[in-house]
Amino acid sequence: MSATAITLILIAAVAHASWNLFSKQAAQTGAISFIWLAATAGTLLYIPVIAVAWAGGWLHLTALGWVFMAGTGVLESAYFVFLQSGYRLGDLSLVYPIGRGTGALLAAVAGIAFLGERPGPVAIGGIIAVVAGIALIGAPSRASAGPPAPPGPERAASTAPAVGAAIGFAVATGVFIASYTLWDRYAVATLGTSALLQGYATFPFMAVVFALPARRAADRTALVWHRYRLQVVGAAVLMPLAYILVLAALAFTAVSVVAPAREVSVLFGVLMGGRLLGEGSVARRLTAAVAIAGGIIAIAVG
Repeated sequence: MSATAITLILIAAVAHASWNLFSKQAAQTGAISFIWLAATAGTLLYIPVIAVAWAGGWLHLTALGWVFMAGTGVLESAYFVFLQSGYRLGDLSLVYPIGRGTGALLAAVAGIAFLGERPGPVAIGGIIAVVAGIALIGAPSRASAGPPAPPGPERAASTAPAVGAAIGFAVATGVFIASYTLWDRYAVATLGTSALLQGYATFPFMAVVFALPARRAADRTALVWHRYRLQVVGAAVLMPLAYILVLAALAFTAVSVVAPAREVSVLFGVLMGGRLLGEGSVARRLTAAVAIAGGIIAIAVG
């Protein structure tokens, strides 16, 4: 892998972990409101990018492509709802790695079950590593069994039932990660839809779908904008940017190398949770994140 590709992937990983940090910070105030604000801002901010790409003839879309763009909007809307619900109840360093690891694991299992793929020993070892990492990161700890969380809106409830529910939401998030990954892969690889357009379609879709709930909770939406304006704008910029940087790396690097390498973001997510949000069990969760990231790489390579 070239130095340029490594740089793009690392920046994309930091960008991905960062917008998840912003989502976690705002989750306690209003999940739907934050999603709508970020989706609306992202839609507006990236209209010039889409317009330039369209004018340059780089975007191609078939009639069936419209259906798949709507489908990815549905899947990613559900993904964001479950992700925010997980962040409302659990730590960034818990929910983020489990969601990413579960998504990669289920995508690999789907490839075996439905696409006739036959993983080699390395890939099987990777699957085992991901399962072990998820089990380790979700294991009960002294921090999650009873002591109250430090003050501040960024910290979620740390009771055992809340942690269990957060893990459930994280696993559900992983289900939707696997679903939209396979869905988008078909749209881009088989239908020929531009990856940029396929990725962007999520934002205007969510801006429309969540507009009414956000309006009904107008006071909460105003509070999210007032308290977490920087996080909203940051997420709106970084969500598409992380994807665009990966696409740039894919332009001259094999997908089998780029796709697993970007999952180093789980390490950044755990570090951000521990350092910036004061979350506990950092050493154990970082060890588990290494196992998850390494397992994802092994699945792709094997």
